[in-house]
Amino acid sequence: MDGNAAMKLRLASWMDRFRRRKIQPDVVDADALRTAFKSRYQQFRRLLGANNKALELMSELEQAQAGSAIFGMTFVRSRCTLISASVFQMVKHLMELSDGRYAVLLERFRWIQGQISAQLQHRPTTVQGPLVMDFNTIDKQTADAVGPKMANLGEIINRLKLPAPNGFAVTTAGYQRFIDANDLQPEIDRRIQAADPQRPEQLHGLAAELQQLIISARLPDELRGDLDRHSQCLGDAQATFALRSSALGEDVADTSFAGQYLSLLNISREHLAEAYKEIVASKYSLAAMTYRLNRGIRDEDVAMCVGCLQMIQARCGGVVYTRNPVNIRDNVVVIHSAWGLPKAVVDGSAAADMFVVARNGTLRLVRRQIADKTTRFVCDAAEGVCRLETVAEEARQPSLSDNQALALAAMCLKIESHYGVAQDVEWAMDGSGRFLVLQCRPLKQSARTLRQGAVFEEGKKLPEAIVQGGVTASPGVAAGPVFLVRKDMDALQFPVQAVLVTHQALPRWASLLGRAAAVVTEQGNLAGHLANVAREFGVPAVFGLAQACRLLENQSLVTVDADTCRIYSGKVAELLDLSPAKPQLMSGSPVFRLLQGVAQCVLPLNLIDPDAPSFRADQCRTLHDITRFCHEKAVHEMFRFGRDHRFPERSSKQLRQNVPMQWWVLNLDDGFYAEVAGPYVELDNIASLPMLALWEGITVYPWEGPPPVDHKGFMSVMFQATANRSLLPTVRSSMANRNYFMISKHFCGLQSRLGFHFSTVEALVGDRTPENYISFHYKGGAADFQRRLARVQFVAELLEERGFRVVLRQDALSARMEQRDLTEMQIALKVIGYLSIHTRQLDMIMANPTTVNYYRRKIQGDLQRLGQPQAA
Repeated sequence: MDGNAAMKLRLASWMDRFRRRKIQPDVVDADALRTAFKSRYQQFRRLLGANNKALELMSELEQAQAGSAIFGMTFVRSRCTLISASVFQMVKHLMELSDGRYAVLLERFRWIQGQISAQLQHRPTTVQGPLVMDFNTIDKQTADAVGPKMANLGEIINRLKLPAPNGFAVTTAGYQRFIDANDLQPEIDRRIQAADPQRPEQLHGLAAELQQLIISARLPDELRGDLDRHSQCLGDAQATFALRSSALGEDVADTSFAGQYLSLLNISREHLAEAYKEIVASKYSLAAMTYRLNRGIRDEDVAMCVGCLQMIQARCGGVVYTRNPVNIRDNVVVIHSAWGLPKAVVDGSAAADMFVVARNGTLRLVRRQIADKTTRFVCDAAEGVCRLETVAEEARQPSLSDNQALALAAMCLKIESHYGVAQDVEWAMDGSGRFLVLQCRPLKQSARTLRQGAVFEEGKKLPEAIVQGGVTASPGVAAGPVFLVRKDMDALQFPVQAVLVTHQALPRWASLLGRAAAVVTEQGNLAGHLANVAREFGVPAVFGLAQACRLLENQSLVTVDADTCRIYSGKVAELLDLSPAKPQLMSGSPVFRLLQGVAQCVLPLNLIDPDAPSFRADQCRTLHDITRFCHEKAVHEMFRFGRDHRFPERSSKQLRQNVPMQWWVLNLDDGFYAEVAGPYVELDNIASLPMLALWEGITVYPWEGPPPVDHKGFMSVMFQATANRSLLPTVRSSMANRNYFMISKHFCGLQSRLGFHFSTVEALVGDRTPENYISFHYKGGAADFQRRLARVQFVAELLEERGFRVVLRQDALSARMEQRDLTEMQIALKVIGYLSIHTRQLDMIMANPTTVNYYRRKIQGDLQRLGQPQAA
């Protein structure tokens, strides 16, 4: 190869290196540098902002996944959408910072987003089958078509051959035809997604809007015709009907929905269509929506089927529990009964008789408690029901004879035997004395045994109760401030973890159970809907406590011991310690399972070590991986600005300070308080927070000079100084030849060479804690390798004691700290500044343990005085 060819080859090689390193000639304009930096800096801050938002939203998902929050589908969809948007912004900003070097990251984002969307997407299914089904064609196998409540009633009629009202059910197909004919679902979805489920007043307004939307919709002619035809088969023109909800998911073992949907009684044939729409609309009552939210049930999973039953002119009615719901060891059947329709029992609005039947061997009545039943519900002469006063003699008479109670218990035990689990049975007795089953569902039992008496432990009495009485509707102990609820407006103001005190145990108060610590009512029994939901939610409840509102109104904080039906003033820690944790209502629910699925695409972090070979864009498997990768590479790309540019001396200002070293400052953005015309800048004109902290660490304690070395240490230094040309001050280093600060108000990059030691500090420090970041690289020394290695290990220990993450690679040290507040970061930078000065040439004495211990104690004392606390 001739000389010209060799010259061209070297020139081409030099130009290639020039392009790759972006080395700029000395004629570069300082203003152009500042403009370029400012653009990158703003891009970097936007990326970090998106990073912070994504991590904040991920934290919400983690809390929800841990079971510490109540949430619905709106929460899951909105958080996934917001996280995806933030992560996409990060990818976009990183692509711009890196001149498009991470294009594969966009591909990984799209793939992960596709996985999330596939899980979140609701796939509506076309429901086939008749719009209406007669009870004689219904059994438990048809639950998907008619809902569990009507499927159970059909099972009782057709399999157990027990008496029940005749009737028919409007199916899921009928419900879907009604919803589709009015194009209701898109509007319902839109309004639900626009509301905040954590704000009761918004849910209250949403409930009213959605119910009105459904009630005002038109019933399709085909469905209206089927209602007319099937109702005509059930009686003459004067016949009336009871319409009852039978939504999918209702009355199954884990979710009772007790009392959350509407039932309409004594409805004439001409009003069936309007009554049907009211039942469907009750899917969006405040109580029902709150219940679904607390139980993690998706709105789209609840098709509202409706049962239409011949109306029973009940002599008496009520509820049977084939086991004691509040005491699993109590082997009894519990019957609640009242005159007239069972409505008074199930809605907790009136007193009821209680009969307890032992079920060990031969059934026998072991207890009867006859209430003063002053009112009863009966069918109105026109339509609907009315409340009538009971004559005094009848009010005190038992609504069932002993033999009738035993016969009713035997009938309900047949139902339990058929299903294999304890049952909650609603029943009525007609004028002829015949019992009819109106509905049945699995009974939710407490796994606990009720405590007896007020004694906490032998020899120790609890404080005197301020109120006692009533019955245990739901066991447990809880404390909270008393809050009286007399009307719906009171409910909107109900605080979290308050004790709900109210007159009647109405089903609509179930909407408060997700927030209530306990419940106390003046009326009600353990067979009512509110009691059912309280037990399901694990909320202690005492019902039937006379004058509870008056007695507790002036109490600020109480402890409710539902096991013994006692209420104490203040918090009674001994009792609260006995109460088990509330059940995790969301666990295992459809919404929770969906959250777990999408969380696997969002939360796991696989890219942990940024220095590992697998830390690559194509290895990102979750949005958290992409977030971590973008943050790490953004810091790298941002700080490359300083390493990839050579700054001519005239572009920077020399720091005028009374120190023996030369320090140069390049103002990249707003690092100076005022522009500087001459070649020097004063320290009091420096506005950069990280530089000022570093400088304080550099200068606060004067360097005492090199430590005294022994003969071997001195010879090691001399050998390295002559053998390693990279240590010569005249040789250009890849680290730096001068001590340069590149600054803005919150950014500082320091490249320094002090003798044989090279260090780089990169810091972003300000009031935005999640964005704060320090990176420190330290290398060099004049002694042999073992001494240099011992020195960086010595420095690493000091840094780790102060919260830095440190990585050692032979005699090179890298340390990082991030996401600490401004004060902590400033102290950390003082530590870095101090160590970069005061550990120079310590490599020469690292073979002398006594000297090493001396310097360790001295440095730790200096750092303590800098404000950094010692590690424990």
